[in-house]
Amino acid sequence: MKKFVNRKKVAKKIRSKIRNGNEFVVRLTVHKSVKNTYAQLIQEKNGSDVTLASVSTLGADFKKAANSEYGSNVEAAKLIGKIIAEKGKKLGISTVSFDRSGFKYHGRVKAIAEAARESGLVF
Repeated sequence: MKKFVNRKKVAKKIRSKIRNGNEFVVRLTVHKSVKNTYAQLIQEKNGSDVTLASVSTLGADFKKAANSEYGSNVEAAKLIGKIIAEKGKKLGISTVSFDRSGFKYHGRVKAIAEAARESGLVF
């Protein structure tokens, strides 16, 4: 339980630095579970968060493009990063802030970030 609480504290600290008084920052939020990986483009409007686009290993976008059914590996995370960057481009979003939700910048989280950068998102 302590590990979960510490991750939540780090996530809160990261989000407070990202906001930094600017309400129009779009952030790329990453979450991972044991079996799946998730990514969202979120914008804060009037004190509440609005999800602009989302991709997960459970979604149809991922399953259409993936060769395997596993969502908890680095290859799946790279595909998630590529798909979320494409969705961001369609919405006209080119610059985002990366929110790793308290997870270490390693493995799947790093793979999503690097794939999104390669696909055109700037952060």
